[in-house]
Amino acid sequence: MPTLRAQSAPFHVEEASIAQLREAIRTHRITCRQLVEAYIARIDALDQTSKPHPLNSIILINPRALADADALDAEYARTGKLRPLHGIPLIVKDNYDTAGLQTTGGSLALKNFAPKTDAFMVKQLREAGAIILAKSNMAEWAFSPYLTASSIAGITRNPYALDRVPAGSSGGTAAAVAASLGAAGLGTDTGNSIRGPSSHNMLVGIRPTIGLTSRDGIIPLAAHNDVGGPMARSVADAAAILTVVAGSDPADPVTARAPRTPIDYTAYLKKDGLKGARIGVFRPYIDNPSTDPQIKALTEQAIADLKAQGATIVDPLVFADYEALTKDLWCGDFQADLDTWFAKHAQNAQFHSLAEVVASGLYLPYIEEEMKASVAPPGKDDRRSPCLDVYHDPPKIAFRNALLAAMERDHLDAIVYPTWSNPPRKVGDMTSPAGDNSQVLSPQTGFPAITVPMGFTHVEGESLPAGLTFLGRAFSEPQLIEYTYAYEQATHHRKPPPNFP
Repeated sequence: MPTLRAQSAPFHVEEASIAQLREAIRTHRITCRQLVEAYIARIDALDQTSKPHPLNSIILINPRALADADALDAEYARTGKLRPLHGIPLIVKDNYDTAGLQTTGGSLALKNFAPKTDAFMVKQLREAGAIILAKSNMAEWAFSPYLTASSIAGITRNPYALDRVPAGSSGGTAAAVAASLGAAGLGTDTGNSIRGPSSHNMLVGIRPTIGLTSRDGIIPLAAHNDVGGPMARSVADAAAILTVVAGSDPADPVTARAPRTPIDYTAYLKKDGLKGARIGVFRPYIDNPSTDPQIKALTEQAIADLKAQGATIVDPLVFADYEALTKDLWCGDFQADLDTWFAKHAQNAQFHSLAEVVASGLYLPYIEEEMKASVAPPGKDDRRSPCLDVYHDPPKIAFRNALLAAMERDHLDAIVYPTWSNPPRKVGDMTSPAGDNSQVLSPQTGFPAITVPMGFTHVEGESLPAGLTFLGRAFSEPQLIEYTYAYEQATHHRKPPPNFP
């Protein structure tokens, strides 16, 4: 695998952290160009040639990545200063607008479409010196939490077991980052799509508070629920990216709720961060009859590990009205939201509305029902437009208030539960228990949630990743980073996929 040789010992990019990469650039062990070349070499060597199946995580490599690296090398030589993410090659999910670089949402209908401007979060990354290395595959139009398959690029597989799914919809970013095809990446999350793939690929994934990061320039699925965030191999890397991409954006009014003073989330990487924390355990996601026994055992061990690190465990968190309050939470209008994106961001695309995309037939069969339902007249109980955001929708307000009341009653700082209740399914399996626990507590309250590795299950001779979710109040990312970092450093569950040395 690619090794950068300098005057000192060889520098390996596999599993290298952002801090390590930045220090190597600062001390002239490597150049930004060499770093980009090393990751491109890994993509070329591994993404389409892995056995017995291709990983297939990358849709395209940015043809300007080397030129961007050269410009950053020249800047460092001239100024002697590094930007926060200077020269760090990142993987970006293909529903983020990237100026001059194809953006498809996983759909053949957007083949060759290149936005004129960057999504706000991408702009923030570039200004911090990050290099957009590649665009990653995704579940087409972000519809599936279970798999990553698109008409533009096909099926992405799990690097820990190539016969397994990486979850969806940000499975391309997850698989690529897990296999060290980039330093870290961006995903989007409507109900699951950062945390599920991160759990399935032994990553840290942050679904931020709605309003902490801008959604402008992200192809929507359900705009009121959508949010973008980092996916990385460590809490430190995820915190470094969140520091850069968080912040208010006039083009996305909900970000007016974001903290006015920028926050350096890496300041909350504290090994003793769990001391004195009060953590509630959400038992319905653990004790459900469909939960895999190995996931139960891993979660119980994780709870014991939290206690050993100084946390007070409240087990269980009692949320008496949960079932009644969650019956009418989902609200979305994919057609209205996508058509708004077309009008604002994609006037030069081949198609200009969801109706035109549906009529074209340029999508995979597995999303046909959702696509056609989205352009059909709404049914009697169909909650479409007007679909209020999480801060103004009455059912979501009632649910959030009830969860807050339960946390206040027990003086809780955070809640934990398994990110998924079952190991990754095999590719093509849509009938075994899915185990997705991410659709309700965080998306329907707007609260932040971070998934962090909690170990492996072992199925049919395969070691399959599992994740633990920490959920907190709105804009409690600093505290959640303290807790997840302390847990990560105490347990060290992250291991690279053996198929991608």
